[in-house]
Amino acid sequence: MARVLIVGAGLTGGLVAALLRRALPRRPLQIVVWDKARGAGGRMSTSRSNHDPKCTADLGAQYITQEPEYAKKHQSFYEELLSHGVLKPVTAIIEGMAVKEGVKNFVTPQGISSIVKHYLNNSGAEIFFEHRVTEICLKDGKWEVCNSTGLLDQFDIVILTVPVPQILQLQGDIANIINRSQRQQLESVNYSSRYALGLFYEAGTQIDVPWAAQYISSNPCIRFISIDNKKRNIESSDIGPSVVVHTSVSFGIEHLEWDIEKVQQLILKHLRDIISVVPEPASIKCQRWRYSQIFTRLSEKTFRTLQLTHYVIPRLIYFVNNCPDK
Repeated sequence: MARVLIVGAGLTGGLVAALLRRALPRRPLQIVVWDKARGAGGRMSTSRSNHDPKCTADLGAQYITQEPEYAKKHQSFYEELLSHGVLKPVTAIIEGMAVKEGVKNFVTPQGISSIVKHYLNNSGAEIFFEHRVTEICLKDGKWEVCNSTGLLDQFDIVILTVPVPQILQLQGDIANIINRSQRQQLESVNYSSRYALGLFYEAGTQIDVPWAAQYISSNPCIRFISIDNKKRNIESSDIGPSVVVHTSVSFGIEHLEWDIEKVQQLILKHLRDIISVVPEPASIKCQRWRYSQIFTRLSEKTFRTLQLTHYVIPRLIYFVNNCPDK
């Protein structure tokens, strides 16, 4: 039985796992997923209140935008997610959202991580969290992979879906496989950084604003605010509301290495400048996104070269992510 390790349980990792299973339904194939976090989602993560697990907030991606090009290209994926109730059209008021002809927006009633979980569940993969890969070596024709728990395991194929800087930090033979020119090209991939703040409330709390979400252009810190349950159309007297705040990239970069408690207080101060009355939350989570979105991607030519280079070595180690959107 071939053993495949997918590093990263975000959208890319989940979808790759599902596509592998669908492409090879009859082949004996063991798919294993390792992720350094405590749950699935990556940048599409959904957090829960410490006081009430039914009170959730999307601290990463907020909604799914379907442009006409992707509607044609990936129609089956949208239809699948819609038919399973994972996606539903946006009906709430989102002030400042750019409106383009032919573009549709969708929310996830069960949280944005439900997309990733849908694909992981369909893949039949064995999933292990709090498993951060530290070293990859080639031994006896197989990839020997070590993680932060001290576990050492062997795989026929390794698929990396983590940000480029995390790939370049890996120890072992992988450091020698990437030549100097390729390393320079990979190091040219740049990311934005930002913070997200989640405020979780007890049932019955009222957030008195006329919108479900709003883009902000006049604040030096905040770029987006969402009454998250309202945005996802799950308002209920039994479930407390949640508020999500996303900072600007410039704020994220400037305060990237700050103590997270100090950043949290600074974001709250700016939030109160926008919403005059912010109720006291039952719990708060401040999320630092060091690798938020890709600013500079690999060129398609470079990505194809890396694919070819790593396909022809004795066993396959494959980079999936940080590449042209295909």
